[in-house]
Amino acid sequence: MRIEYLELRNYRLFRRAKWSRLPPFTVIVGANGAGKSTLFDALSFLKECLTENVSQAVARRGGLRELVSRGESGPVGITVKFRESGGRLATYLLEIADRAGRPIVGREILRYTRRRGTAGRPWHFLDFSMGRGTAITNEAVYGQEGATEEREERVLDDPSTLAIKGLGQFREFPVVSEFRSLLEHWHISDFQISNARQTSDAGLSEHLSTSGDDIAQAAAYLYEHHPDRFQRVLELMRRRVPGVARVEARSTEDGRLVLRFQDGSFQDPFIARYVSDGTIKMFAYLILLHDPKPHPVLAVEEPENQLYPRLLSELVEEFRDYARRGGQVFVSTHSPEFINGANLEEIYWLVKERGFATVQRAADSELLHGLLKEGDVPGALWKQGLFEGADPR
Repeated sequence: MRIEYLELRNYRLFRRAKWSRLPPFTVIVGANGAGKSTLFDALSFLKECLTENVSQAVARRGGLRELVSRGESGPVGITVKFRESGGRLATYLLEIADRAGRPIVGREILRYTRRRGTAGRPWHFLDFSMGRGTAITNEAVYGQEGATEEREERVLDDPSTLAIKGLGQFREFPVVSEFRSLLEHWHISDFQISNARQTSDAGLSEHLSTSGDDIAQAAAYLYEHHPDRFQRVLELMRRRVPGVARVEARSTEDGRLVLRFQDGSFQDPFIARYVSDGTIKMFAYLILLHDPKPHPVLAVEEPENQLYPRLLSELVEEFRDYARRGGQVFVSTHSPEFINGANLEEIYWLVKERGFATVQRAADSELLHGLLKEGDVPGALWKQGLFEGADPR
């Protein structure tokens, strides 16, 4: 599955913003305050609406008054168009409304997008409002000549719960189930170096957590179950971090795990709390990006922090390779070196005007295409202020 279109309505800085023709690897750039973090927060918000409920996700952001764009009354809206496993384009629409001071699901729709030139209304596999709605039970016959919808009415226990949360558990709703699974496994990174330095409870983690607090368990899992990938991580660490000869997750006397980095110049290894921020961060990214089971969506903010600039072009290619293996990637950055590794089709920039952010697609700029043909690189053009409207000066 892959997201091809994202639209945010009345979500803080984004009164109405659209990302169209999204590639597997997307780089988001923009000035401070232009909305990069808000975009990543919106991705987290959608996931939290599913894993918890709308009411809790809104409360975590200070309530609807703080979430809705300034001067607007709502509703907050999110639309995602994604290519499901069968190759058809599906659309998911969610609107958050206010009922007696409580945020609820005002409208929730999941449907296939009708192809151009075809007749008939696309089937709404799921259509709910205020906790009530219908779902199609004969999805398998969709598209067959003469097929008609068979619907089943449902009432949810809580109008702030997404219908895909409940219906996605049942086999008779495969498209709903597939989209639910997509959302559940999004990884919106909130990596904290301080968390990665700590000792961890013993055990294994199949995936690195969003905060990175289980990096020792994730490294141990990769070492035990995918030794070829772990060896690749070590090879890259030796090449990129001077002196690093080995990394291991070692048990302490009280049964906890701690990361130890062996410098080839010294007999005793350094534990994680004593190595540099850049060393910890590079190791965490390598563990994340060499995960044998990529997350369907991976979002990382400003990966360039604490990393040597010349390493960023290699990191770009590793993000792109992660996307090739099945995980769609969104990265925000301020780094010209990182942007240099991206193609115009992969770059979007944000422009803030009159308090709201809009989205520009680099591939739509004839000027940028022309300058690249003459030998310029995207990061240099960004640094020169040629991404129109993005320069804060």
